[in-house]
Amino acid sequence: MAFSIKPRGVVHFSLSVSNLEVSKKFYTEILGLTFVRHSPAYEMMFLTAGQDFVTLCKSETPIQPNAKGRRRVHHAFALAPDTYEDAKTFLLENGIEIIDEENRETGTILGRQFYIHDPDLNVIELNDWTGREF
Repeated sequence: MAFSIKPRGVVHFSLSVSNLEVSKKFYTEILGLTFVRHSPAYEMMFLTAGQDFVTLCKSETPIQPNAKGRRRVHHAFALAPDTYEDAKTFLLENGIEIIDEENRETGTILGRQFYIHDPDLNVIELNDWTGREF
């Protein structure tokens, strides 16, 4: 094979949501992402986490990424390691339950990480991974 596709990175990833305004509030006011723009014709909102884009997309079907009590399908955001404990405290003070936590010492993505749900029960991981520059 003479040619092979080699992506340079990820442009954005999309999250299915049932209510764009509710999700915008969660992702900007709770998780601290930055709102970029709303595309009403496509029922999408563009946000950024650092230099990375996240797109909230209005789902036309029920959202059920995981079976109850599971977190395999999730979206991970990097935290500065010195903000990890403060982030947990902030979320708990704002009524957001931490559904799981671990300190992974083996595998691909190492470090402390905890998991929460967004308003649609999408699982969000917050991780103090230092494996790349942000």
